[in-house]
Amino acid sequence: MYNTMSFRPTKAVIDLTAIRKNVENLREHIAIGTEIIAVVKANAYGHGDLEVSRVALEAGASMLAVATPEEALHIRATFKEVPILILGAVPAAFVPYAAQHNITLTVFSAHWIDEVSRQYQTLEQPVKVHIKVDSGMGRIGVTIEQELQELYHAIEKTTLFELDGIFTHFATADEENPEYYEQQKTKFITMVKSLPAKPRLVHAANTAAALVKDGVEFDAVRYGISMYGLSPSAYVEKHLPFPLYPAMQVQTEVVHVKKLHKGQHVGYGATYEVEQEGEWLATLPIGYADGLVRGLQGQEVLIRGVRAEIVGRVCMDQIMVKLPFQVPVGEPVTLIGKQGDDEVTLQEWADRLQTIVYEMACLLSPRVTRIYL
Repeated sequence: MYNTMSFRPTKAVIDLTAIRKNVENLREHIAIGTEIIAVVKANAYGHGDLEVSRVALEAGASMLAVATPEEALHIRATFKEVPILILGAVPAAFVPYAAQHNITLTVFSAHWIDEVSRQYQTLEQPVKVHIKVDSGMGRIGVTIEQELQELYHAIEKTTLFELDGIFTHFATADEENPEYYEQQKTKFITMVKSLPAKPRLVHAANTAAALVKDGVEFDAVRYGISMYGLSPSAYVEKHLPFPLYPAMQVQTEVVHVKKLHKGQHVGYGATYEVEQEGEWLATLPIGYADGLVRGLQGQEVLIRGVRAEIVGRVCMDQIMVKLPFQVPVGEPVTLIGKQGDDEVTLQEWADRLQTIVYEMACLLSPRVTRIYL
């Protein structure tokens, strides 16, 4: 149901049953005993971190992963006991908060461990950490065995930290050519074997690897984009081990309808000129401040199951669409999702903008009310 202060008809409808099915299907696909780390960073890819976390945990996930300290604290306020892993770098100033709230950190520098040890003699409790190995992504992480050994021993010699895991991230797991992926996998396995003792959790598989690669489940897999029913790439989509159920629909309503004359213009810059006499135009209350960026001019929406083109430039708060027929004010419009026999997907938006579906989901603004089914 609607938020009590939600008056605008533009909304994102999130089907939590779809998310549950996507997690349960992965649970059946991977080996018994392999844990699922549900990735709920960026407000669960725009789907709502608290709601998605609850369903993912109920469906079999055992840990949540975020990108920032702020995301971790937001989730911890609701979920008091579940393990939460911050995948990105954190400043030393956050360490006491991690100890207080039992938040697991990613570490990749012995110097950082030493810096924290100089600042804090004691903490409320030891902070669990996962070592990040850069096996070829080129972001954060130790890159050679010497760095790994130095980091391992820096952790072991202090009482401030407890080594709980080690992980890496694949750069090309969603691509058909396996060569670079295999190089990364081999390097990671070699690095892990060089440790004096194996941590509790070894994890490497992102969504793509968990779905279409063999031999990389280790102790846990990180489930991100496909938890929301979206495929990491066209290659992965062709080789899915189970169907994905998209969780998000974006809907609105027609707020104004007018008949235009041939030669009239629409929108900023007068970029669209009416081609035929008596053309029907509808205004919709959604724009680039909501995540429907200007590059989506020309994209189609669904009205009564029929496609209608966005004409004129996308405004901050409104768009105009060329109607195939007259409709009344209040007519339902689907921007993402099914209506009638047709469907507009986030992937369609991504293809138009020559980007990835991840970006499309994350672009959806917080001012678009989320409705949970």
